[in-house]
Amino acid sequence: MRTCWFVGLTTLDVVHRAAGRPGRDEKVTATRQDVAAGGPAANAAVTAAALGARAVLVTALGSSPVAQAARADLESCGVEVHDVVAGEDFPFAVSAVLVDDATGERSVVSADAALAEAPAPAFLADLPAPDVVLFDGHHPVIARAAVGHLETRTPRPQVLLDAGRWRPLFAELLPVADVAAVSARFTVPGYDDVTTGAHALGAGGVVVTHGGGPVEWSGPDGVGTVDVPAVEARDTLGAGDAFHGALAVTLADGAALPAACAAANEVAATRVAHVGPREWLAEVRAAMPSAERP
Repeated sequence: MRTCWFVGLTTLDVVHRAAGRPGRDEKVTATRQDVAAGGPAANAAVTAAALGARAVLVTALGSSPVAQAARADLESCGVEVHDVVAGEDFPFAVSAVLVDDATGERSVVSADAALAEAPAPAFLADLPAPDVVLFDGHHPVIARAAVGHLETRTPRPQVLLDAGRWRPLFAELLPVADVAAVSARFTVPGYDDVTTGAHALGAGGVVVTHGGGPVEWSGPDGVGTVDVPAVEARDTLGAGDAFHGALAVTLADGAALPAACAAANEVAATRVAHVGPREWLAEVRAAMPSAERP
């Protein structure tokens, strides 16, 4: 079984689906509500677990009721949760999410990891050896400790970045990245072109997503694009995270970058075609060969 680490943010997402966004000083009635763990690293780990990988999440939760609700959800999805502040009173972020029923587009308000600085983990040497390690740019102290630990592993695992928005930590992570998966809105300070900037800072491969448009890839084997399956977008919450989780698993399988992008596109398309944060996972599991199902 391939093993993937996911290093970064976990939140608790409170998701409301409504016919439209409220205006200023206005309320709207939701047609559906869900509560589930969120955050880029956590969502990617959920995807990897659904694809049959051993998904190891290194994050900061703490002892609050909302943190424990997030842990319970993740563990029910097959994610192995390793909390750097286990048992401590740590300020855990709750995200308010609105999904537009007409378009499937989501709006998110969250404190992310800005409420407190999480400490370095002391347990990394005890975790199973990873094939791929994903970083999402949150919790810098945890990330730096994980990068340092990876340098002690022989062979060193592949490093994958989930880079949706520029964070200062990416200046440290891009030089060690085997693949940087960035959104079209991502910018590298000092560079007009995101692919050029990511390569200049050291990323070996670069993947640029454009929502429903073709995914661009660039690496040692050349450059190209991979089409995205055409589906009706019913819920885009976590679509990028699903892409990154699937990308981690397929890279761990040894796939070349174009093939990994194609597989990740299929998984992300499945995500956006389903309403709700977890219902889509059943289709992903069902599509796997029976011998590989978690």
